[in-house]
Amino acid sequence: MGKAPCYVYILASRLGGTLYVGVTSNLTARVYQHKQGAVDGFAKRYRVDRLVYFESVDDLDAAVLREMQIKKWDRSWKVRLIEEENPNWVDLYPEIATP
Repeated sequence: MGKAPCYVYILASRLGGTLYVGVTSNLTARVYQHKQGAVDGFAKRYRVDRLVYFESVDDLDAAVLREMQIKKWDRSWKVRLIEEENPNWVDLYPEIATP
């Protein structure tokens, strides 16, 4: 049996705002938790809940490594990664939340 895919994602507070990089096995549920403020921490404190980027990774170990890699990047690199796919920083949550 194969490993389940995981996701590395970036949330923003607004266009050009505060960024949060995370990893999850259930992207829809995790972003929903951020939007509801269900988990205490950085994202809740700074109201970072706009899904602006995500990528699918083969397994949790690979996803965690990718998350750590992106977290180490300069902000400008993270912004470039977001804007290559989502130049207007549109919230992608409605796209993934609809069946």
